[in-house]
Formats: sequence, C-alpha cells, structure tokens
Amino acid sequence: MRITTILFLNLFIGFIFPQHTLSNEKLIDEVLAGEHRDANFIKRDKYRQPKETLEFFGITPEKSVVEITPGYGWYAEILAPLLRDKGSYIYASYKLNDGINPFFVKVEKAFIEKMQQHPNVYDKLIWVHFEAKNPQLTPDGPVDAVVTFRNVHNWAQAGTTKSMFEGFYKALKSGGVLGLVEHRAIPGTSLENQIKSGYMTEDFVIQMAESVGFRLDAKSEINANPKDTKDHAGGVWNLLPNLRNITDEDKEKMVEIGESDRMTLRFIKD
Repeated sequence: MRITTILFLNLFIGFIFPQHTLSNEKLIDEVLAGEHRDANFIKRDKYRQPKETLEFFGITPEKSVVEITPGYGWYAEILAPLLRDKGSYIYASYKLNDGINPFFVKVEKAFIEKMQQHPNVYDKLIWVHFEAKNPQLTPDGPVDAVVTFRNVHNWAQAGTTKSMFEGFYKALKSGGVLGLVEHRAIPGTSLENQIKSGYMTEDFVIQMAESVGFRLDAKSEINANPKDTKDHAGGVWNLLPNLRNITDEDKEKMVEIGESDRMTLRFIKD
C-alpha cells in the first residue's frame, strides 16, 4: 500500500508540474504569434529573445508587472496580452510637459493609436505617467516585478538614474524582481563615454541598483552578442534597429553584426 501511494504521488507530481511549466511557455508562444504584433517588431525577436528573457525574469501570467518607458510598445505587445486575464500590466511613461523632448509626445500618440487598433489586447492595461525625479509607479500598491529594456543610458544622461532605481524599489513587493536589459559597455569605460555611446557597464548598473537596496540575484547571457565590438563612431545607434548615419557602403557590415551586446540582470528586493 505504501509503495502504491508513493508511486501515485510521484506520477501526480510529475504530471502536474511539467504541465504547469508547459502552460506558461505555451501562453508566451501564443502571444508571440499573435496577429496584433507589429511585423517589424516580430523581426527583432531573434535579437531580443523575449520568451527566454521573460522566463529568466520569472514573468508568468498571474504576475503584476510594471514596464518602464515602453516606448512604441515592443514588449507591451507581449506583456499586455500575457498578463491580461490573471495578472496586471502597468505601462509607465513620462509625464508630458511643455519642455519635454518631442520624441516622447510622438511615442505617446503612437501607442494610443496602437491601443485603439487592438482594444481586446490593451483594454485592461493600466497607464501611469511619472516624473523621473520622483517616480510613483504603482497606484494600486506594490507589484511582483518591474522590467526595463535599454533605458539606463537615458537616465544617466538626464542625471536621474538613482531616483529611477529608488522608484523601482518602492514599487516592488518584498521578494519582487527588477528585470533589466541594457547595452553593455566594455568594463572600465568612463561614465562620460558610456553616456555618449549608449553602452553602460555592468558595474555601473549593479552598483546603482545595490545603492538603493537591491540584491543582484542572477545574470544571463540571453541577449549577449559577441559580434558587437562596441567601438562604433555613433555608438549603439549605428547598429540595428537604427543604423543611424550608416552609409550604404557600411550597411551590410552593420546588419551582419545585428543588435547590440546586452547585459540581462535580475535583482531582488529582499
């Protein structure tokens, strides 16, 4: 009887947990294949590894997640439908004002149009506008995760890096995750050159996160690109997807490199 019970329990556990894992994977796969996704965004999946990145951050459909300055909504196209039924997705963008960079006005208008085109995808999205010097990101209380993609160099240029990380820490529950992807500079690069090139060192990012209370939990090479030499005259913007100021003669070479080499870091609020 005891052996039968043990065998039953092993079969039960072996059945339940793989199914749960596969279910989350299947949901991400279905979202990635969704008709609502921009065709140009889909082309970048091979560079941005969305499925593997979200799994590394521990993002599952029942989580509450804030995404910081999502721009045109590359990850919003994935996170909004993934979290729609069981979790919650907060799209956190800058509060517009008369002196703000026109780019952010353009981005806000574009994302509103995206929402209007696909109301069944974005109908439960929560949109928060924040001030970079004192970001208030979670109107309904702390969340499970904050994620941000390729934004640290912008905050470093604006001098708001520490206030942003403080905002992330306040936004999270105890045990919550900060998932961060950023262009990765060569170790020892000066802060001036980091800001100029758009590539930040892992040391800078980790020290900033730890200075406000985060603990580095893990690193991943999911978004690494060893082809990226990081010595481009126009910084990271010379690469895909921008190819800024690249001549026709050099375009093929830059496309062959792909997108930037990126750090992928997971921090915990203890």
